[in-house]
Amino acid sequence: QVQLVESGGGLVQPGGSLRLSCAATGDSLDYYTITWFRQAPGKQREGVSSISGSDGSTEYSDSVKGRFTIDRDNGANLVYLQMNRLQPEDTAVYYCAAGALYAFASGNYFELDEYDYWGQGTQVTVSL
Repeated sequence: QVQLVESGGGLVQPGGSLRLSCAATGDSLDYYTITWFRQAPGKQREGVSSISGSDGSTEYSDSVKGRFTIDRDNGANLVYLQMNRLQPEDTAVYYCAAGALYAFASGNYFELDEYDYWGQGTQVTVSL
């Protein structure tokens, strides 16, 4: 099974950028759909961006499309989330999760039930 560890969170001013990393051990990310989720206080966990392990296809939620970019380094077994033009509403704990390849192909990449493996999360705070 795969273990995931997120890093790169922090405090940033509105309009700033952060780059989150999701490091995987125990298995190759080539065998998984990897998705970044976030959860703000008092809100449900929501999908932000997903990348297919099979061909690197990506998907984004409407709230981050055009501002966030997901990519991966297969050799290092890492997935990144580059977050630009951050806004206060992006404040949340960000989690990476690993699920089966078919989660992406089926279109269910933002469904929480599709994911068996989760990191511990990293806090992102956007504030003056």
